[in-house]
Amino acid sequence: MRPTLRPLAAEFLGTFLFVFVGCGAVVLNTAQNGILGVGGIAFAHALAFAIAVTMTMNISGGHINPAVTFGIWVAGRIDARKATMYVVSQLAAAVLAALVVRWAYPTGAGVAASFGVPRLSPDISLAKAIALEAALTLFLVSAVFGTAVSGHAPRVGGFAIGLTLLPAVLVAGPLTGAALNPARAFGPALVSMDWHGHIVYWLGPLLGAAVAALLWGKVLLPLPGDPEP
Repeated sequence: MRPTLRPLAAEFLGTFLFVFVGCGAVVLNTAQNGILGVGGIAFAHALAFAIAVTMTMNISGGHINPAVTFGIWVAGRIDARKATMYVVSQLAAAVLAALVVRWAYPTGAGVAASFGVPRLSPDISLAKAIALEAALTLFLVSAVFGTAVSGHAPRVGGFAIGLTLLPAVLVAGPLTGAALNPARAFGPALVSMDWHGHIVYWLGPLLGAAVAALLWGKVLLPLPGDPEP
């Protein structure tokens, strides 16, 4: 029982931390008239994700994202049953995190920000938003394969993975919210019942994760017996 529970608990804790900080930063920014700005929100997401991945990496692999779990499954590095349990744990943690944000932060700002739901700009189409989320998730999942999955990777913990969110939010936050993570979108969407454009935050990240998994699994990851670079 405990060997099964440990990675699920780790994924729950890590995802809770990430979604709580991410949603909290968005609501605080709304409550304080943009005090954080895009840069502050990007930094909050990146740092929280880096810490969450680092502290859970040796227990669960530090997925903290259904898209990462999906990519690892596509690459054959996790079985379907375990992957499903990871995703359920991640989504449950995201919902709880959004509920805590709703309880802890000013109600007016929370409602105005839909408790941290990533939002689509009217300046971007649905198709372009999906493509943007997919492209950025490809880079995020590539960071996972390049620093956590590859046996030849430098041991840098989860910080290289987490820091991929910093440029992602800076370049796409105002357009799509730069979720790159279905759980990050699902938790606050369920709590606020704001589902506008929600399909973007599943199709985009899952597509990007699948492409990354195939690229790394078929081309970039070394095969057993390959020499060190």
